[in-house]
This record gives sequence, structure tokens and C-alpha cells, in this order.
Amino acid sequence: MTEAALHTGNAPITVRPFRMNIPEADLAELRQRIKATRWPERETVTDDSQGVQLATIQKLASYWGKDYDWRKCEAKLNALPQFVTEIDGVDIHFIHVRSRHANALPIVITQGWPGSIIEHLKVIDPLTDPTAYGGTASDAFHLVIPSLPGYGFSAKPTTTGWDPARIARAWIVLMKRLGYAQFVSQGGDWGAVVSNVMASQAPPELLGIHVNLPATITPAIEKAIVSGKVPPDWSADEQLAVKQLQDLNAKHLSYYHMYATRPQTLAGLADSPIGLAAWMLDHDARSYALIARAFDGQDDGGLTRDDVLDNITLYWLTNTGVSSGRIFWETHFNILGAANISIPAAVSAFPDEIYQAPQSWTELAYHKLVYYNRPDRGGHYAAWTLPQLFSEELRAGFRALR
Repeated sequence: MTEAALHTGNAPITVRPFRMNIPEADLAELRQRIKATRWPERETVTDDSQGVQLATIQKLASYWGKDYDWRKCEAKLNALPQFVTEIDGVDIHFIHVRSRHANALPIVITQGWPGSIIEHLKVIDPLTDPTAYGGTASDAFHLVIPSLPGYGFSAKPTTTGWDPARIARAWIVLMKRLGYAQFVSQGGDWGAVVSNVMASQAPPELLGIHVNLPATITPAIEKAIVSGKVPPDWSADEQLAVKQLQDLNAKHLSYYHMYATRPQTLAGLADSPIGLAAWMLDHDARSYALIARAFDGQDDGGLTRDDVLDNITLYWLTNTGVSSGRIFWETHFNILGAANISIPAAVSAFPDEIYQAPQSWTELAYHKLVYYNRPDRGGHYAAWTLPQLFSEELRAGFRALR
């Protein structure tokens, strides 16, 4: 696809091809900054209860500074059809891969934090060419993967107001601009929030959504989480979800609170690559354990050292450690609060997500639930770590909407 000029009234709108070429000087500076890291002392415990462990981050630094090759990731990205288009005054970067199969379903997939377009690269082929991955031609998708404003190669907004509702409206503009009269939306983490909000806006073009971090928490559930008093008639799935959410609140929301209240204070994320890496690793316990294993020489969790560093390096090179966090500051509602959505929705509740939403809660929040499944494995980065399983979930979830 070459640069296209679309006309709305008298104003031409361009969709510009995008290709990256990071200066070698930027990569040399990154390696120098890693080498110059001033380390803290080792944690005083034998587990990760004080955060990212010194041994793990030092193994990451050693590989990042000496052996990691960004150019491999850059070549992989440059082999894909990438574009930039201005929406509401902000340049939005996106990958756009059309399926060769007739009647493919257009889908916009949105990442979360601390993710990026990197976490969805492995699902591009299974979704656009399902016949090569155990599916049928009727399962195919035309795939659009945008970078959130302030993430990756999308521009950083210079004014306030880029909350999930505005992003959802921008994605509708993007999909229509690409010629899609009807489409579906998918997301995890902030991508789930954007998909939920888009569904609540209920634009006529949106056929339905799929999320892998559903918003199901009602006031009664919130009360049980805070008080610790779970009604005795709640199911085992509901009791497990309460326990997971209690653990999340107690141990793993420090990054959320900081981004939501004082993102600009995190200036160190723009100055220290190791500070940025540690910050990004400490999202949730299961994901951290998976990443730590990768740097111990085990990739049984589906992530290699290069996978992890491709994502972190993208944040570093685009200096988006702070700007990516402003969506937290812009959002003024409980992102896990019951979604109250009335268009068709599909949900995959992975066991190692920050919480595994029970079907009973999900049905109350998503009033036209067309698909619900509890896969036997997978977590917060399901698309990244289990691309085949994730792709199968999307195929199954959207089958009823084709």
C-alpha cells in the first residue's frame, strides 16, 4: 500500500507508509547507559516480595548490553505493512495486514501496558492465514494493530483528554478510514478497556468485541474484595477470583497508582534503561516469574530473552516510559468495574491473568455474551506467549458474528 489521500470535504487525509531506521548512535548510547548502571544492593529476602530481584535484572542487563541485537526486531517490523495517519491532531502508527482469504473479518487489536505492538506480532499469521495454522478460510481476519497514543511510534499527545473513550472513537475513525464498514475489536489490559468503552459507545460499525481481561467487578464484589467477607454460597471460581483481586490490590498495583497520580515524576524512566526495564518487568507476579525464567535460560513460558527485550527496547528508543503511563492519569473510572455492555461480546478468561473472571460475573457485565472460555493455560501476555491458543480463542469468539 502506498501513501493514500482520502478526502473528507476539502481536507485530504493521508495514510502514510512507515518504516523505522534507528540511528546506530542511539543503540550505542543505550549500551553505554546499561554499562554505566549504578546498582542497588541485593534485596534482603529470598523471593520477589520486594520487587524485581537484583540477579534477574543484572542477567537482563548483561544480555541487553552485550548480546542483544535490536536490528533483528527492526527488520521483523519493517517486513510488515506499517502506516501512520493523523487522527484528532495525533499521528497514530499501526500495522495493517489484510488476509488473502475472501470475506475475512476486519479486526482492530489493541495492546496494553507494559505491552506494545511487539506482543501481537506472533498472532498476525495465525489470524490472517488460518488455513496454515489449523483453522479454515472462514476464520480469517483483516488485521489492524495500532499503537496507543504515547506508545511506540504513535505520537505523544501534547494536550490532555486522550482517555479510553477518545481512543475508542479514534479507532473507529481509523477502521472507517481504511475502508472497513463493519469490524470487531479485541484487547487485553488497556486494549480491553478501549474495547469495552467502544462497545458502550455502540457505533453501528462495531459488530462485537473480544477481551481477555474482562471488566466484571460489581459493588457487591468490590465489597467482598475489600472486606474479605465472601458469601458462603459463592462458587469456587468466584472465591478464587476474589483472592486473586485481593492479592493484586495488596501487592501489585504500585505502578498503577503512580501512573494514575504522578506520571511526570517518573522522569528516571527516560534516563535509565535499567530503571525502565525493572519498572516494566514488575507488572504482575505470574508474568514476572515467566520473564525471570527466560533470563535463567528457560523459555518454557513462551517468551525468549529477545522477546522481552524487543518490547523494552521499543519503549526505550521511543522514550515512551512516561508518555505510555498518561492513559492511567486520564482514566477516571474503575477499569475492572462491571462493563454493562449490550452488544455481542466474547471473553477468554486465562488462568494466569491478574484475575480469572468467573462466568457468572462475566454474564452480568456483558449482556450479550456470545462466547466464554477458561483456557487451561495462559496469562496477561496470552497473545505473546501462546499465539496459537490465543488465535483459536479469537476465532471461536467471533465465529457467531461472521
